[in-house]
Amino acid sequence: MAEQSHKALSSNASLSAGKMSTFRGYVEEFSNGLIRGWALNINAPSNPVIIHLLVDQQEVAQFPCDQPRPDVSKALNLTTDIVGFKFNLPAFCFDNQPHQIGLRFPDRSVLAFPINHQANQFCETIIFPGKAKSEYRSFIDGVFNNMLRGWVTKRSTPYEKWGGNLIVSATVDGMSLATARANHYRGDVAESLKSEPNCGFEIPLPVSLRDHKLHHFDVKIVPENIPLRNSPFKTSLVSDDLEARLVELEATIGNLHRQLTTLRRNVKDLIPKRPPNLTQYDEWARAYQRALRERTEHLRLANPLSRQPLISVICPVWKPQLTDFRAAIDSVLHQTYSNWELILVEDGSDHAEIHALMRTYSQQDKRIKSFFLEQNSGIAEATNKAISYAKGAYIAFFDHDDLLSPVALEIMLRAALTTQAKLLYSDEDKIDPAGYFLEPNLKPDFNYRYLLGCNYICHLTMVESQTLRKVGPLLKIYDGAQDHDLILRLVEHLPEDAIFHVKEILYHWRKAENSTAATLTNKNYAIMAGVNCVQDHLKRQNMKGKVSSIDKLSIYKIDWTSRAQPSVTVIIPFRDEVDVTRRCVDTLLEQQNYRNMRLMLVDNFSVQEETLSYLENIKNDPRVDVIRLEEKFNFSRLNNIAAAQSFSDYLLFLNNDVFVHQKDFIKKLVLEAVSFPKVAIVGARLLYPNGTIQHAGVAVGPDIIGAHMHRGKPGNDYGYIGRIRLSHEVTAVTGAAMLIKRDLFQQVGGFDEIGLPVAYNDVDLCLKIRQKGWHILYCAEAVAEHYESLSRKSDDRPEHEERFFHEMEQIKERWRGVPLFENDPSYPRYFREDGETFFDLRTLETIM
Repeated sequence: MAEQSHKALSSNASLSAGKMSTFRGYVEEFSNGLIRGWALNINAPSNPVIIHLLVDQQEVAQFPCDQPRPDVSKALNLTTDIVGFKFNLPAFCFDNQPHQIGLRFPDRSVLAFPINHQANQFCETIIFPGKAKSEYRSFIDGVFNNMLRGWVTKRSTPYEKWGGNLIVSATVDGMSLATARANHYRGDVAESLKSEPNCGFEIPLPVSLRDHKLHHFDVKIVPENIPLRNSPFKTSLVSDDLEARLVELEATIGNLHRQLTTLRRNVKDLIPKRPPNLTQYDEWARAYQRALRERTEHLRLANPLSRQPLISVICPVWKPQLTDFRAAIDSVLHQTYSNWELILVEDGSDHAEIHALMRTYSQQDKRIKSFFLEQNSGIAEATNKAISYAKGAYIAFFDHDDLLSPVALEIMLRAALTTQAKLLYSDEDKIDPAGYFLEPNLKPDFNYRYLLGCNYICHLTMVESQTLRKVGPLLKIYDGAQDHDLILRLVEHLPEDAIFHVKEILYHWRKAENSTAATLTNKNYAIMAGVNCVQDHLKRQNMKGKVSSIDKLSIYKIDWTSRAQPSVTVIIPFRDEVDVTRRCVDTLLEQQNYRNMRLMLVDNFSVQEETLSYLENIKNDPRVDVIRLEEKFNFSRLNNIAAAQSFSDYLLFLNNDVFVHQKDFIKKLVLEAVSFPKVAIVGARLLYPNGTIQHAGVAVGPDIIGAHMHRGKPGNDYGYIGRIRLSHEVTAVTGAAMLIKRDLFQQVGGFDEIGLPVAYNDVDLCLKIRQKGWHILYCAEAVAEHYESLSRKSDDRPEHEERFFHEMEQIKERWRGVPLFENDPSYPRYFREDGETFFDLRTLETIM
């Protein structure tokens, strides 16, 4: 285009009035109200030219040529490339009326519009029809959890907001798949484009596509038939092996037609029915809330509350949306527990409608008490005022645009009276502007290490009034994270058994466009306040560590600064696979900066000459011991024998297919352990070679014994409520990389050599440790690569099936009926362990 522009210079210049102008330029594009091109003054090429815009022969605007155009600079041999311009016609031109458009140089000479680029034909003015063609922006995210996902937006002029709620049509392999309205909430798109948020779509894919074959997808905006960006595309849908085999079998049977109808029906019945998951959360949540109300009503009749103390619901108010504020108050009015007071403290705004609404509610129901501050003092001070007015035995914290479940106060009070807890918190979810329930925050039982990384407790929080007043007011210096600071100070004051997790979804956080529920970046000051409140808490607790934000979000990591360096023995069992073992050992010896470390290699009957030669050489390293056991593989026994020969403070059990490249890997594990007096075991974040999660903690339960949480997620993903990136307490970790106090390992008898020689011995060990009151941590900051079962291979091979089944039954029988195993306190009860963790939901029948 620059070359074509260059050739057109003489024709264009001839349109200048009077003497030959010193200005040159070219209009390369005029479409949809956008004008783009370049211009320069040949006598002063370094000075950007100002273009004058005429609409209907009247000058209405000026635009500088301040955009880089290296192509023009190169074609015309200029000393600068700042000669480009691009601007839209003013908004008033988009009035569906024709307008005459002209461009002028500073000397009033004409910058002409090309009529025909190839023939170098130009005109002084051009007619704009007063309207533009609609623009679309879209993208197909791809296939996730058997859903085809994407988004699409539209605007009619450059001055309109990108809108959603469009319709898309999808085909697969040339056959119609579905037509869907793109009205799902997409906060990421809204933030990026400043668009309407309800612009996403999710199209369920049929089971028949999960056959490992390549399928061709095409998605278009209808009725315009405009393809979405990234469409068409090809992909294969891979499910678990059993399901894939059954799908393929069903397809084969289908070709036999009527003769095999009965067999086809039988096989289809065998295909696993997919459980509900987070993509259907709105429907699941509504059914859950109905069932929760029914169950609470039955409990109320069967076991009436022994006492009915007053609960003060405190609510600081600052310029909420009127409809959201009314809904919030109504959700308190509709509580099944009636002995409450609602303390509304308006924080010094001049919002007359809000003031009037508060007064109206107070007049209609004397339990609602309204107070008005003369000046805005911030959320901490407004909350303190509300606390000072509260008369209840318990105080519940409530935001001015959120919603309470109708049974929230009744359930919280029943839990308080039953457990005598002083600090109680429930599960919660969000509600978007369209009224959909989404993004549930389903929480673990009290998890102190997790609390240091984020305020996972959040809503609904209820505190005994006497305790709250003893701990002290909320502090204004932490505004934006004042609730996190308060929880940390309460935790400092209360024993762990006085803190109780009410395992019900009782609170709905309003996901408004400008709230922190919609985007964390709306309140950057809150992030620094969160860092400071955690840092100050550590200081009060005499814990040495530096707190920082992760990726500028309100989740925090702690770099422990303790100089403690207890001794560590790294125990590595192996059999041959010398290249794998050498790589594991060499990376540890060459890269780890932890000085007080020894390696103990446990050779389980290696026979290859290369392996034996390697072992003879490695024995010369004073940091390495070699033990040889010529017997059948028994993971538990190999590690137990090595542990019995160690005298170090800690043992680090490490598979030989775990490769550590992080120089301070061992240091991070050790400092996580020594920073907390009741921590006995620490596990690491382990990644597959492709960078996805292999281990980020283990959830336990009778359905699957031990499920690796977040398995298959991208290694640097945040995970569910930050749980990949945040160190936190778990019920178990994998034995592939497990740091443990040596004396405790010996006290509980080590790994079970008899009942669990190969599988589940790590889960069993963790349960024994937890049952004795010790804690187990997943350290998100310690990262290594794990080629899972590279040397031992897989447990699902035919020759291993009998042994694997025996070990599974052994641990089920051993831990049956134990609450720690039956209901993992670190894994939300709503999620299944035998599907995709933190995604597949339990059916209501199993949790209600």
